Amino acid sequence: MTMHDHSHDHAHDHTDDHEEHDHSGGSAHDHGSHHGHSHGGGHHHHSHAPADFGTAFAIGAMLNIGFVGAEAVFGVLAHSMALLADAGHNLGDVMGLLAAWAANRLAKRQPSERFTYGLGSTSVLAALSNAVVLLVVTGAVAWEAVRRLVSPEQVVGGTVMAVAALGMLVNGATAMLFARGRKGDLNVRAAFMHQLSDALVAAGVVVAGGVILFTRWTWIDPVVSLVISGVIVWGTWGLLKESLNMALDAVPPGIDPMQVRAYLLGLPGVEGLHDLHIWAMSTTETAMTCHLLMPGGQPKDAVLAQACDVLNHRFRIGHATIQVETDAAYGCRLEPEHVV
Repeated sequence: MTMHDHSHDHAHDHTDDHEEHDHSGGSAHDHGSHHGHSHGGGHHHHSHAPADFGTAFAIGAMLNIGFVGAEAVFGVLAHSMALLADAGHNLGDVMGLLAAWAANRLAKRQPSERFTYGLGSTSVLAALSNAVVLLVVTGAVAWEAVRRLVSPEQVVGGTVMAVAALGMLVNGATAMLFARGRKGDLNVRAAFMHQLSDALVAAGVVVAGGVILFTRWTWIDPVVSLVISGVIVWGTWGLLKESLNMALDAVPPGIDPMQVRAYLLGLPGVEGLHDLHIWAMSTTETAMTCHLLMPGGQPKDAVLAQACDVLNHRFRIGHATIQVETDAAYGCRLEPEHVV
């Protein structure tokens, strides 16, 4: 999202669960400036990851780092491509957890003169990198699995079962650390989904190990690793798509820009709307900017305050910036839909 140069005064509407502080101001109009500006911050109507999710990320990362090492070692010793596939998947998850943990901490930093929105967008980058790493690792695993189908190797089924069973416990416990925050934060949801899928995949590896132990069908191992790869791609695709859209400033899921436009046009005194933009500031916060044409003069503070409050609670847009224009004759260079 690109902000444009304007000469205007500010008005800030900060709302939280219990209080509001609203004020607005205006400025003289010239060709390159606009009359009023209302900025809605405050309560974001999101389920922010609480502070203890930092601890959850740390515990989850440490558990998975230890397990990945053990799984890789026993995967080599047992000649199990399924174990190595799961180890590769878990390694991607560890990297994702570490990236999400770092983003979780960076997002709490206060805005600065250079980073005026703070560093919340690092959470979007973490989710995107997590998805990309998972897909790359999965591709390598699938390639090796195909090679093993052509040239099968003896697999120690008992070892595969034991290590995979341990993985079920580690991944299941880690998933529970993120269960209550999965609906409010893309990074927390990614961590929960990946750990839960790891536990389910590990269960599949246990079954594969049992089949190999009793039947000596070594081809089961690479077939299971290919199935695991398919599950990973299927589960990661949505995360990749959503995080990429966020990185490209797309309207976040669950927000209908047409409904937002209709609401703003229905405000008292509004006769026109243009330059509407809605984008994700982070995986939990959404911002919006727009220009409203209100020929009746400078709007009352209550109108802008109510608009910001409704945008916050109805549309989950916690950071709204509304610029008011009162004279349509001057026109606005940003009014055409194709101009950004």
